Amino acid sequence: MQIAPEGPIREEDPLGKAYDPRLMRRLLAYLRPYRRKVVVAVGMLVLASALELVSPWLTKVAIDRAIPGNDYRLLGLLAGIFIVALVFSAILEYGRTLLTAWIGQRVMKDLRGEIFAHLQRLHLGYFDRHPVGRTMTRVTSDVEVLNEMFTTGVVTIFGDVFTVLFIVAAMLALDWRLALVTFSVLPIVFLSAWIFRYMVRQAYRDIRVRLARINAFLQERISGMVVVQLFRQETPTHQRFEELNEDYLEAHLRSITYYALFFPVVELLASIALALIIWYGGGQALQGAITIGVIAAFLQYARRFFRPIQDLSEKYNILQNAMASSERIFRLLDEKPAIAEEEGRTSLRRPIGGRIEFRNVWFHYGSNGVRPQPVLSGAAASDGSGDETPTADASAEPDWVLKDVSFVAEPGERLAMVGATGAGKSTTINLIMRYYEPQRGSILLDGVDIREISARELRSHIGLVLQDIYLFSGNAAQNIRLGRSRISSERMREAARHVGIDRHIARLPKGYEQELGERGSKLSVGERQLLSFARALAGEPQVLLLDEATSSVDSEIEAQIERALEELMKGRTSIVIAHRLSTIQNADRILVMHHGRIRESGTHRELLRQAGLYARLYRLQFAPATASLS
Repeated sequence: MQIAPEGPIREEDPLGKAYDPRLMRRLLAYLRPYRRKVVVAVGMLVLASALELVSPWLTKVAIDRAIPGNDYRLLGLLAGIFIVALVFSAILEYGRTLLTAWIGQRVMKDLRGEIFAHLQRLHLGYFDRHPVGRTMTRVTSDVEVLNEMFTTGVVTIFGDVFTVLFIVAAMLALDWRLALVTFSVLPIVFLSAWIFRYMVRQAYRDIRVRLARINAFLQERISGMVVVQLFRQETPTHQRFEELNEDYLEAHLRSITYYALFFPVVELLASIALALIIWYGGGQALQGAITIGVIAAFLQYARRFFRPIQDLSEKYNILQNAMASSERIFRLLDEKPAIAEEEGRTSLRRPIGGRIEFRNVWFHYGSNGVRPQPVLSGAAASDGSGDETPTADASAEPDWVLKDVSFVAEPGERLAMVGATGAGKSTTINLIMRYYEPQRGSILLDGVDIREISARELRSHIGLVLQDIYLFSGNAAQNIRLGRSRISSERMREAARHVGIDRHIARLPKGYEQELGERGSKLSVGERQLLSFARALAGEPQVLLLDEATSSVDSEIEAQIERALEELMKGRTSIVIAHRLSTIQNADRILVMHHGRIRESGTHRELLRQAGLYARLYRLQFAPATASLS
C-alpha cells in the first residue's frame, strides 16, 4: 500500500514591489517605541560615513604638502588624525551594530507577541482553513526576515546612501573632470545590479517555495509517523524527502552562483574605474593640471565608492523579501475575529443557574464549506498546500448543519444528544462555547443571549471534555490548572481525587510535578481522560459539555470513568454527546438528531416505546449483528 502523495502545494504569492509605502509605514510604526535609539543609530551611521572621507584627504595632504616639504611635524599630525579617525570609526561601528541588533530584536519580540496574541483571539474557522505549519511560518520565518531588514536594511541603508553622497561630493570638489571619468562605469554597474536583483529575486522565491514544500512534507509525515511505519513506507517517504531536499539545495546553490558572479563583476568594474583614474589622472598630472595627491585620494575614494553600491544591491533584495513577509504578516493581523470581544457586554451573575436554551437556531460553516476539527484536538492535519477551500457560489443555498433547532436544558438537568455522524451534535457544543455563531436564531444562558456575553466570561462558566484529549508538555498540576491562578493547589488536588486520577498521579515518580511529555504521552488513554475530567472539575463550572468523552477507553477503565462522570455532572447542567447509548441511558432527557434537526425527545424508556430513530439505533448496538434498519 502506498501513502497518498501530498496534495498540490500552493506556491508562494508572486513577489510584489520592492518598496510598498503602505507596508513600510506599518513596519516603521514598530520602531516608534525605540525612536530615540533609532535616531542615535542613524547619527552613528552618518558620522561613520563622514569619517570615510578622512583617510583619502589625509593621503592627499601627506603626498602634496608634507612629503615634498619634509614636514615631519605635519606627517605626525596626519598620522595621529588617521589613528583617531580609525578608532572613532571602530567605536561607532561597534555601537551601531549593538544598537541596531538590539532594536531589531526588540521589534521582533513585539511583533511575535502581537501575532501570537492575535492568533489566540481568532475564531476556529481560521485554523480550519489554514494549516498549522503555514501559520507557524508567519511567527518564525517571516518575522526573522523582518529582523534582517531592521538590523541590516532600514537603518544601515542610511549609512550606504550617505557614504555614496559624501564621496561623490568629495570627488567633485577635488576634480570634477576626474570624477566624471570615474563615474563613466556606473551605467554598466547599474545594469549589472538590475540583472542581479532580478535573478536573485527569482532565486529567493524558489527557495521559499521549496522550503514551504519541505515544511509541509515534514509536518504531515512526522504527524503521521504511525501510519508511515505501519504500512512500511519509510523508504518511499525518505526518497520523496530526498527529492524535496535536493530541489531546496539546488535553489540555494543557484542564488549563491548569482552572488558569486555579481560581486566579482562589480570588483572588475571598480578596477576598471581605478585604471581610468590612473590613465586619465596620470596624464593630467604630467601636464601639471592636478597633483599626485589628488590621484591617490581618488583611488581611495573610488574603492570606497563601489562598496556601498554592492551593499545597496543586496539590501534591495532584503527589502523585497521584507515587503513580501510583511504583507503575509499583516494579512494575518488584519484577519478579524469572527467573535468580537467588545467591552461593556452583559455580565452574568455568579453563580449562574446554568439554563441553556436554543431558539430556532440555524447554522452552517460558511460559504467555503469548511467543517471544524474537534475542538482543541491538536494540530490539524494538512496536505501542506496552504490552499483555502474554494469559495462556493454565494447565491447557492447554504449547507445547513443545524436547521431550526430548539431545546432547553434546565439547571442541573442531564441532557444527552445522539444521532448519526454529521447530524449536528458537536456543532451544538461549538455554538454554546461561541467558537462559532449561528446565522439565525439565538442561544441563551440564564435568559441572556450568549452574543451579549464576552467569550472569555462565557467560557469561564463552562467545562468542556472531548473525546480527543489535548494535554500540554507540562506536569500534571499544570495540565489540571492550565494557568488559572484562581485554582488553588488544594482545589486542584481535590478535583483529581473526586474523579479518581489522584491514584494514578501518585504512582508517577514525581507525582503532580511529573512531566507528562508531549500531549501527555506518559499517560494511558484512560488516565488522560480522567485528567481532563479533573481539569474541567477544578474550574467549578456550572455547565458541563461532554463530547464523546468515554468512547476511546477500554471496558476496564470505563467503570472508573463512569464514576468520575457521575461526580463531574452532579448538580451541573450537563449536555452529553455519545454514540454508545449505554452511557446515556440514565440521562434526564435524550435528544435524537437527524440531518441537523431534532427528531425525537424523551427518556430512554420513552424513546424505546416510540419505536423510532432512537429505538433503531439501540437495536443496532445491542441486537445481533444481523439487525438492519429495515
